[in-house]
Amino acid sequence: MFKVRKKEALTPQTKLYLIEAPMIASKVLPGQFVVLRIHEEGERIPLTVADFDRKEGTLTLIVQEIGKTTKEMGTLKEGDGILDLVGPLGKATHIEEFGTVACVGGGIGIAPVYPIARAMREAGNKVISIIGARGKDLLILEKEMAEVSDEIYVTTDDGSYGKKAFVTQELERLVEEGYKFDFAIGIGPVPMMRAFAMSTMKCDIPAKVSLNPIMIDGTGMCGVCRVSVAGKTRFACVDGPEFDASEVDFDLLCARQATYIDEEKESLDRYEHHKCGGCSE
Repeated sequence: MFKVRKKEALTPQTKLYLIEAPMIASKVLPGQFVVLRIHEEGERIPLTVADFDRKEGTLTLIVQEIGKTTKEMGTLKEGDGILDLVGPLGKATHIEEFGTVACVGGGIGIAPVYPIARAMREAGNKVISIIGARGKDLLILEKEMAEVSDEIYVTTDDGSYGKKAFVTQELERLVEEGYKFDFAIGIGPVPMMRAFAMSTMKCDIPAKVSLNPIMIDGTGMCGVCRVSVAGKTRFACVDGPEFDASEVDFDLLCARQATYIDEEKESLDRYEHHKCGGCSE
């Protein structure tokens, strides 16, 4: 069992978990992820590592409660245990001194961008971070991102905080004002990453995105996480999760993400009905 050492609510729907996992913490690098299963009857879900402490032997996972398993994880308390935690998985982010790097995070995607921004700055880059969410109540890690960035810009879709804009619009604005980016990474919901890919191609910025397709085993055996990159089939769990933004087939990614929408909704409905003891009966 992997003990939950700390649990903190970042937003009404987003929780931070500090998990004791010394073997994984000793090896994990920015950009990598884990696959967890809460209990024997639970499903396996991938979660990108938001931070790690090798000395303390801990991982930080940030989870948005949108489906059955993430909502069930939200019931865990400090001191509770997670049955399975497998990792580190996937290829780590390539870190080098590029020059000026744009680190762009949307929504829950800010969590995996954080350790990447920190590593990029430690490698000698000038880090310009752009983070955003639908509204102020969904924005996470602003203080932490500011601490690892040379400059930070905050946007919200509804204008409730920061600038009323999408993160990609803010990126394009900076380019128009004369900023030159030598590399960019964008992580967030698929529509945001699609827009990010279009913006970076338009602005001629080498860029990568971290893909989040449906995944089961996380080791390349099941093939569920296949994506099309530069016209070739790749497995996000072992070939990624990061790929060249300009080469991703986002239409196929969106279609595959929607494969089990009905089943996911049914699973969530059954869980919530069971949790409230069949309150409609």
